[in-house]
Amino acid sequence: MADMQVNLAGVSFKNPVITASGCFGFGREFAKLYPLEKLGGISLKGMTLHERLGNPPPRIAETPSGMLNSVGLQNPGVEAFIENDLPWLKEQNTVLIANIAGSCVEDYCEMAQRISETDVDMIELNISCPNVKQGGVAFGTSPEGAASVVREVRKHAKKPLIVKLSPNVADIAAIAKAVEAEGADAVSLINTLLGMRIDIKTRRPILRNNTGGLSGPAVFPVAVRMVWQAANAVNIPVIGLGGIEKAEDAIEMMMAGASAVQVGAAMFYDPYAPVKIAEGIEQWMNDNGVKNISEIVGTVKPW
Repeated sequence: MADMQVNLAGVSFKNPVITASGCFGFGREFAKLYPLEKLGGISLKGMTLHERLGNPPPRIAETPSGMLNSVGLQNPGVEAFIENDLPWLKEQNTVLIANIAGSCVEDYCEMAQRISETDVDMIELNISCPNVKQGGVAFGTSPEGAASVVREVRKHAKKPLIVKLSPNVADIAAIAKAVEAEGADAVSLINTLLGMRIDIKTRRPILRNNTGGLSGPAVFPVAVRMVWQAANAVNIPVIGLGGIEKAEDAIEMMMAGASAVQVGAAMFYDPYAPVKIAEGIEQWMNDNGVKNISEIVGTVKPW
């Protein structure tokens, strides 16, 4: 039997397939379809210190081979999550990753401190958020900005810390190295690419926020390239995401250097996608004589 287990920063996953933050909520709706223990893990809905209602609609739009979203981190706030959702999630027998977001470093630090006091297994730091104290520039768009928030959060995070990287940058490897140097235990990438669509009848952007994050199969080649670059720049585990919709995509991403993968947009049209992907990886391993999933990580042979 193929061994699907992976270990990320001391945390054991039964398989390398994790649901991506923002696409799975807190899992309650999906638990009606299949046992969540079939998943390697869940990266939970992005949370902020206090409740957020998100952006006004329309805030999701279909695009060729993908979707744009500007949901705006709608969530109940970290305390409501801890009280109402975490007890149920701990019964689901899968790894729980809390995705945290903030508009200033202090928010990140307070959330990391609070989450560290709970039974959540890992923290995923979303540094694609705009830093309101610096004029709205996202933390993760420069090595210096990314390093500064990780440096402070690391002091408060007692759980393994994953840093989720933005693709809207000139040098992804430099940013991955910067967060590794400040104590990141792993990196996940890519977050969404900034995009825009226009309604030619009204001449207005389709999204009320004008621009949004592009996800889905359209971004997959970009994600593979950035995962490969990041994996060759750091010594910590890389979690690959962006456009994965089938087992072959996940295997390709792992050959690029990802130790595990996250599945996001695919679940909007096939909620069973992560389970099918995990089963497909196992079948491919059996068919190809691969005994341990770690054997394929980073095995791409560049020309």
